[in-house]
Amino acid sequence: MTKEVLTVQENGRSIEYTYADLVKYHGHGYLGGVALAFKAMQRGLPLLADGQPPERNEIALDTAFPGPGGRDGFEMVTRMVSSGRYKVDFSIAGADVPKSPTGSYFFRFKYRGRTVDLALCPGIVREEFLRLARQEKLTPEEATRLEELKADMADRLLAQPAEALFDISPRVGA
Repeated sequence: MTKEVLTVQENGRSIEYTYADLVKYHGHGYLGGVALAFKAMQRGLPLLADGQPPERNEIALDTAFPGPGGRDGFEMVTRMVSSGRYKVDFSIAGADVPKSPTGSYFFRFKYRGRTVDLALCPGIVREEFLRLARQEKLTPEEATRLEELKADMADRLLAQPAEALFDISPRVGA
């Protein structure tokens, strides 16, 4: 199996990241969110830069998904959180976008006058995961099950091509 990579540029020099690299940065707390960020960038970034690796310091993201795994994945690859190019805005996701435990699975990437909107396709996130992740208090058994479901989501996302996971809407000049 070929190892999937994300490639960006920094001052014209390529930097490659694997999902495992993103996990090393984030840790193991929210593996589904890390996988989601990896796949969202894998899908969206080539559309922004005509199939070429974009300059990491020029990529911005508005998202309705505030998950820490996603945030850390985006930060590692682009440094957008620490440089103020990452914004959580719950109002940008339409009613048809699948809901996350605390928002929606919607990502608006911006780069050099181009914008690409990605929404996670319906049916990918398990209802059991959403129910447990939203639950205020978990029994030890429920906490264990939630961790299993996070890992399961990461595995299922990583097993699919990024093109199969997201509905897209590219826009120029937005």
